[in-house]
Amino acid sequence: MDTASAPPAATDTDTGTGSGTGTGTEYEYPFHRPSAVEVPPVYEELRAKCPVARVRLPSGDEGYVVSRYDDTRTVLADPRFSRAAMLDEGAPRLTAAPPMPGSLFTMDAPEHTRVRRLVSREFTARRVQNLRPRIQQLTDELLDSMEKLSPPVDLNPVFAFPLPVMVICELLGVPFEDRDRFRGWSDAFVSLTAHTAEEVMEQRMSMVQYLAELVQRKRAEPADDLMSALVSVHDEDGDRLSEHELITMGITLLVAGHETTVSMIGKCVLTLLRHPEHLAALRERPETIDHVVEELLRINPIGDGGPFRITLEDVEIAGTVIPKGSGVIAAVASANQDPDRFGEDTGAFDPSRPSAGAHLALGHGAHFCLGAALARAELQIAISSLIRRFPRLALADDVDNLSLTTGMMVHALSRMPVTW
Repeated sequence: MDTASAPPAATDTDTGTGSGTGTGTEYEYPFHRPSAVEVPPVYEELRAKCPVARVRLPSGDEGYVVSRYDDTRTVLADPRFSRAAMLDEGAPRLTAAPPMPGSLFTMDAPEHTRVRRLVSREFTARRVQNLRPRIQQLTDELLDSMEKLSPPVDLNPVFAFPLPVMVICELLGVPFEDRDRFRGWSDAFVSLTAHTAEEVMEQRMSMVQYLAELVQRKRAEPADDLMSALVSVHDEDGDRLSEHELITMGITLLVAGHETTVSMIGKCVLTLLRHPEHLAALRERPETIDHVVEELLRINPIGDGGPFRITLEDVEIAGTVIPKGSGVIAAVASANQDPDRFGEDTGAFDPSRPSAGAHLALGHGAHFCLGAALARAELQIAISSLIRRFPRLALADDVDNLSLTTGMMVHALSRMPVTW
């Protein structure tokens, strides 16, 4: 059975360290999510009674889940919680497939600092700002096509999926006709239990080959796109990205640049349609879209957990000592609903919430999302354009009939039926 749809089986054990109610209980991760619009309810219990919980990971290894806001920020930013150590022989794994070496997701300083600095020289806020008119044009073209259809339609294939793929192809200079291949590759890269280790490795090698060929094309025929810029970028000392770093960076940007936004468009639209009073307020005051998007990011987790780290030494969190060499999940899904940071009724969608911008949906610390500005731009343009074009947009099915994809690190709505 897919553990993403199973209840969080808990077994009493006499191992582990720490204090507080429940630290002797081991949970099955990922936790059970009862519907498409709720985070796993076990997080409320963990924040209150067991903020550092021992879990059985999808790989079969043991690990820990940290669920409170302040503690999650610590795991995300403290260098004692390592990404590079995920590559060490014998290190706990989140999934059956080993992590991919050479990417920002498996680097610590100083390697991470060097690579990110080189990439940041070209993947700038100005580049994203200059891309906004093109994002708007692509959005309008998709909405033109959608308007010609007879409702109800599934928003995913006509809008939520193609838009981020078009944008990342435009940004990187990747042929859009290859978009269908990205779906299989990306699904494998963000799989928890939906793919075997062999399937993940097969898809990974296919994508490596594709990006290697793309790098060679950009080197031979550079264009005005981010991938061409990364091929030629260097710092004051002449340092450049290696061939392997270019390939893994291309993979990182392709996967992270569309997979998360695809999932968020559908979930954000669903949240607005379920709250017509807030949808009406946004239509009346479209200039509030920036803050509305922050609250949408806070309340709609990309996945049911968060980033994975390995401890480089014994670390005490919330009164519990996490031993050196332990796998730790920084549960952003829980942290973003911590009442100690966001006030009471954190499960409610409240666009006026003043603290919404403090969410951790885009990370924190050195690994803060490199594409945060792009993600925000896409969501702001996509949502505001959709509700402006279709003033009578409504959900075309009962919310109880909707479900999220399972077995993945990133959860999207399986379908998003709308009418107008």
